[in-house]
Amino acid sequence: MIRKIFVLAACAVFSHFAAADGSQITATQSIQLSALGTFKSGPYDQGAAEIVSYDAATKQAYVVNGFAKTIDVFSLAHPDKPALVNQIKLNAYGAPNSVAVKRGLVAVAVAAKPKQDPGSIVVFDLSGNHLNSFKVGALPDMVTFTPDGTVILSANEGEPNDDYTIDPEGSISIIQVGDDIRKQSQANVSTADFTAFNTQAIDPAIRIFGKNASVAQDLEPEYIAVSADSKTAWVALQENNALAVVDIATSKVTALLPLGTKSHAQAGNGIDASDEDGGIHIKPWPVEGMYQPDTIASYTVSGETYIVTANEGDARDYDGYSEETRVGKMNLSKSLTEAYPKLSSNKQLGRLKVSKVGADVDGDGKVDRLFAYGGRSFSIWSAHGELVFDSADQFEQITAQANPALFNIDDDRSDDKGPEPEALALGKIDDRTYAFIGLERTGGILVYDITEPANATFVHYFSTRKAVADDDSPEAGDIAPEGIAFVSAQDSANGQPFIITANEVSGTVSTYAISVRR
Repeated sequence: MIRKIFVLAACAVFSHFAAADGSQITATQSIQLSALGTFKSGPYDQGAAEIVSYDAATKQAYVVNGFAKTIDVFSLAHPDKPALVNQIKLNAYGAPNSVAVKRGLVAVAVAAKPKQDPGSIVVFDLSGNHLNSFKVGALPDMVTFTPDGTVILSANEGEPNDDYTIDPEGSISIIQVGDDIRKQSQANVSTADFTAFNTQAIDPAIRIFGKNASVAQDLEPEYIAVSADSKTAWVALQENNALAVVDIATSKVTALLPLGTKSHAQAGNGIDASDEDGGIHIKPWPVEGMYQPDTIASYTVSGETYIVTANEGDARDYDGYSEETRVGKMNLSKSLTEAYPKLSSNKQLGRLKVSKVGADVDGDGKVDRLFAYGGRSFSIWSAHGELVFDSADQFEQITAQANPALFNIDDDRSDDKGPEPEALALGKIDDRTYAFIGLERTGGILVYDITEPANATFVHYFSTRKAVADDDSPEAGDIAPEGIAFVSAQDSANGQPFIITANEVSGTVSTYAISVRR
């Protein structure tokens, strides 16, 4: 169904935001975004623009077009006028999920059909000529190069089929690039898997709960971040609410790091939990948010590596097994109902989607803990998985004031995962490091200064959604940023930094200028 949306056009936010608890969220105004150019890659809501990678040498962007099963190549010789100059066809290889460009190579993660079969990393030159293909694990969902360009890494999610009768093991494939990728063979591919953890005790905070699944089958790699020295990878295990640490040289998973939960009962950490409460009501609730990041990235400060996560959240919801339910369908414990007599009502938490896993702590058939999907935030973690910073409820507070009619998509997603932060890119401008976070549901890009990891500060929020438009009309603007790439001034054709967004629902590839306020 097509809805009309009523929001601010090209919304730029620089003011103070008063949170529900009376605290202030202040924009530092060091940089701001503005619309540059856009290109419509395909039809509405068909995945025509998903993941984007930028090549500085050619000033070209490479974008996954899931609708056409191509990698669309855009010239950004004029960043305000993205021009489609080539399409790398992938029909012969499978369904593309991700793309990465480095050292003149274009690596594409391609799923098999069925996706429970081993997938492939297919490598092309910048013109789209096929160079080599490598078999990897089931459902390669993300591909990246190490910073030095010597290794290609693939996060193989290993999702089960819908009946949950086939559940491949998750893994990380490590492909040596060598001097000539055409001379590499399958022997140059090694696998970091999780089989060693099948017989080891792991932290109970790591969610292992798939139907009849071993630990190796249950862990599902989603996204990869690599250290600046190209030696260590951190891998998001989204459904498991954890990170894996991989030693690249030995192809070994050296640690599993649980991310834990955030308490939405704390002041300043609230959520809008219902789509039937008559408006925007961000407040504390007795709910624990599982971070469950999608996109992650790493950066270094004073020799220490930090991991930045966009805490989207994700449930296992298959015909053969589902963990998902709503609070209103649960038999709540006395401790919850006495404190909140109307908690199960639709105006409170009745509509909120939560997990059944771990909800009944004492086994008496009643729910003691409520686990919601995603953190509705972004976080910064140490290399050892310790939480350094979380944006708490700022995403909902900021978007509620900036675009109230589009808040959690007209409040429709408040009972799910709220704004759903998904896309993420880091960029350095002058001596400051910034995080650019895309909101899949609400739309728009949030900018934070993360130069000091423990003291990250909100800088700017920008959205191109128009005031009145049908979602599938050209006037609607960018909907559902799935991937973001940062382009530095040095790598930009016009000497000015900008970001590129691939927007899955609107099917647009767009560029946003970054203006520095000195």
